[in-house]
Formats: sequence, structure tokens, C-alpha cells
Amino acid sequence: MITLAHTIEVFASTVMDVFPIGVILFGFQVAVLRRPIRNLPSVLLGFVLVIVGLALFLIGLEAALFPLGETMAMQLTMPEFLKEMRLSESGLLHWFDYYWVYLFAFCIGFSTTIAEPSLIAVAIKANQVSGGSIKVNGLRLAVALGVAFGITLGCYRIVAGDPIHYYIIVGYLIVIVQTYFSPSMIIPLAYDSGGVTTSTVTVPLVTALGLGLASTVPGRSPLIDGFGLIAFASLFPIITVMGYAQITRWLNQRHPIKEDSNAI
Repeated sequence: MITLAHTIEVFASTVMDVFPIGVILFGFQVAVLRRPIRNLPSVLLGFVLVIVGLALFLIGLEAALFPLGETMAMQLTMPEFLKEMRLSESGLLHWFDYYWVYLFAFCIGFSTTIAEPSLIAVAIKANQVSGGSIKVNGLRLAVALGVAFGITLGCYRIVAGDPIHYYIIVGYLIVIVQTYFSPSMIIPLAYDSGGVTTSTVTVPLVTALGLGLASTVPGRSPLIDGFGLIAFASLFPIITVMGYAQITRWLNQRHPIKEDSNAI
């Protein structure tokens, strides 16, 4: 329940989080660079809007998105629900009986990543720096599909009980091979794309899904098996972004376009 005291507490916490950033930026501008700050009123207004926006965003997540996501994750992974949907002849659940969990993991991974503020910021900056060659929506879709596929595969790993390091080792071997064949302009951005997915929106929901799944699958430990989905969410966007660039380059080579032929 949202109360006035809780709202004030969130706003105060947001101010304390943003304050060191402001001190560093203004301190370097004034003490090190010794240059006046251009459009100071606009800059100060921007800081106020950032604080208000972040505080309201966190309140909204805590009040609606987090509880709903955690509740759905727990309900979808309950053995009672799975047995109602599909029960094998032996009476035991198998990995394919969790298909609703896989679908939910894919959808929640895709939707939370598309809405991730850090990804939107990186995509906009990449578009500006590349002169429009890197499309904002193309990069966002590539990262979102990578997160969705990674979380889905991570949920399968929890259900199957496989060691996590096998998946991670194979994934990074694929990344190494892709790095050799990918366009040089996309490689650093692809590696950064794996980091921007582990932010405000994605992490709490994905963690809740992993813990809920490990808590309800027989023989799984929430401590050992419940964590690790974030590693999948960080790894697979690197693969999909470089794959997106490779496919785009291949298509451009087969069907060259006079204008904006290097756009990815």
C-alpha cells in the first residue's frame, strides 16, 4: 500500500542516490574544468525531473509490477497448476510440462527489456553517434529477443537441473566466434548490451521468477538453482545483437541499397 510516508521515503532515497552524481558533475565542471555551466536553470530543472521521475517509477514498480510478477511466477510454477494442465502417465512432471513457464519467461523477458530505461538510453546514443546507421528499434528488439531467449533457456535449466556453467561456457564460446566475424562497429555495443539488461525493471522480475521456479520444482534448491537467470539475461543479448548485425550485413550485401546501406 502506498502511503505518504513511504512516498516521502522513496523521494528522499532517490535524492540521496542522485546527489553524489550531481556533486561529481558540478564539481568537475567548476573545480577541474573551471568553465561556467551552460543553461544552468535548464540543467537544474532536468535534475529535479530526473529525481521525480525515478521516484515515481520506483513507487510504481514496487506497488504493481513487482508483486504481480512474483505472484504470477509462483502460481505458474506450482505443481498443482502444472498437473492440472498436463499430467504424464507416470504421474511425474517432466521438463516439457512446464511450457507455460517457458512462455511466461519469454514474454516477461521481452517486455521488461523493451521497457528498460537504460537500454532505451543506450540505443538512442548509439543511433546518434553512428549517424543513424544503428537503428534504435532494431537494437532494442535484438536485445529484448536475446533476454527473452536467455531467460527461457535459464528456466529450462532450472527444471532440468543441469549445471549452469555448461550453458555459460558454451554461450561465451559462441560469443568469441561471433566477435571474430561481426562488424567491428557493433562489437563494443553488443558487449555493453549485455550489461544494460541487468537494471531496474528486469532484475527483480527475473529473480522472482527464478526463485519461484526453484522453490516449486521438486529436488531444486532456491539458493543453488534459483539464481543465475540474470547471467543468461546478460549473455544472450550479446549473441543476438552481433547476430542481428551479421544478418543485416549479409542482407545488405545480397540486396545493396543506395541510401543507408550500412544501417543496422
